[in-house]
Amino acid sequence: MEKEKIGFIGVGNMGSAIARAVRVQVGPEQLLLANRSPQKAQALIQEIGGTLSSNQEIAQTCRLIFLAVKPQVMPQVLDELSGILQARTDRFLLVTMAAGLTCARIREFAGTDCPVIRMMPNTPAAIGAGVVQYCGLDASEAELNEFAQLIAGAGLVDRAPEGLIDAASAVSGCGPAFAYLFVEALADGGVACGLPRDKALAYAAQMLAGSAQMVLNSGKHPGALKDAVCSPGGTTIQGVRTLEAQGFRAAAMNAVIAAYEKTLSLK
Repeated sequence: MEKEKIGFIGVGNMGSAIARAVRVQVGPEQLLLANRSPQKAQALIQEIGGTLSSNQEIAQTCRLIFLAVKPQVMPQVLDELSGILQARTDRFLLVTMAAGLTCARIREFAGTDCPVIRMMPNTPAAIGAGVVQYCGLDASEAELNEFAQLIAGAGLVDRAPEGLIDAASAVSGCGPAFAYLFVEALADGGVACGLPRDKALAYAAQMLAGSAQMVLNSGKHPGALKDAVCSPGGTTIQGVRTLEAQGFRAAAMNAVIAAYEKTLSLK
């Protein structure tokens, strides 16, 4: 895909996050950015480079077309572009990041038999600390490998069967919102105990980042890492007891399940 045009249709939170990751691997001359609000695309261009474009130009000229629009908008966007896509005789790939929509569904909306890559990123991809699952329909192994390399700057990039993408979305796609709630709640508790707000937020955020890195680096079960912090008769185990009494783990599990069920309803 080197030196070929890469287009983004939609540069909202998720589209811009992936565009930033792609920009790490390619030059600004390769990027075409389009958005319903051109001002948003122009603002991103000021940050990472690229060229302001249109949906139609991207559909006509780009080898890799990122569709960063909401699921409910996808049918209309692709219907408007279907004629252009059907008229192309060269090979191109559609890349969707819309929750709940399968590769086959995207191809149905586009009215073409072009290869499709489905990806599920999260917003921390914007700073290279995200999670991206991906799969493909009729994309070659070489194309899938090139795609993974292209977005490597997003963070953890993992190929997964399409049947697991929705569940993955509920964990890592929606998960940042759950994590932010947790950080905010911990900081609120710190403020209630007398900490200044800025310090409470910094302590909570760094603690969560460090704890997550411990899970990734140590290979230990999180339960074992939790036990290592809980001294007999100590302060931490009392906090853990309170969380359990309030249904903390059940609430977290139910949040993932609720997000998953909502994703299934979008199909």
